[in-house]
Amino acid sequence: MNCLGRVRLGYALLITAGLCAAKPASAQQAANRDIARRAAIHPVSTAADMRRWLSRVPVTRDFPPDFETMLRSQASLYVIEMSTAPGCLPCGDLWTKLLAFRGRYGWQVRTIGAEEAMLRSGRLGLPWVGNPVAWVRAATDSNRMVPIAIGTDHGPNIARNAWLATRMLTGARTTVGVRAMSKFTGIVGVRVPASSNPKGR
Repeated sequence: MNCLGRVRLGYALLITAGLCAAKPASAQQAANRDIARRAAIHPVSTAADMRRWLSRVPVTRDFPPDFETMLRSQASLYVIEMSTAPGCLPCGDLWTKLLAFRGRYGWQVRTIGAEEAMLRSGRLGLPWVGNPVAWVRAATDSNRMVPIAIGTDHGPNIARNAWLATRMLTGARTTVGVRAMSKFTGIVGVRVPASSNPKGR
């Protein structure tokens, strides 16, 4: 084997060794992401399960002095939209809390389809974990939005996240706003299994 052949063989062996070494590492990273995702997402199918998970979520108790005034004054500028699905208990729970938010602060509240929610999540690099997901968006710009809930949450936490979203949409540093937001609960609905009957598909 000439010198060029030995060099090529050497490169081939290095590449093969690199691929073999990289494979377990990438598999380990994927496994770690899967474990983290399962730890953060809590699919529920009963009201008791939903209440049990919600009981573990801290409730926001401290608010800035201008909190309520600012939320009421921003009512015409922002919209809250949430995804929903048939038979999704957390969706109904979040919707009830958003209606209470609307009654208190005067904001518009709407539902969007799961497909639109998945597209939004993809644009922001969020993994799609199921319904519900709630977003605050600028009323005049459908491309400017901030997620405020992934899964249902306590009413005070939703209000605080809506307030923080308005700050982020008006120029507050995103990293500051995200750190300040209450952790998303991940309390989502169980996906409806696909029907085994071809007529039901």
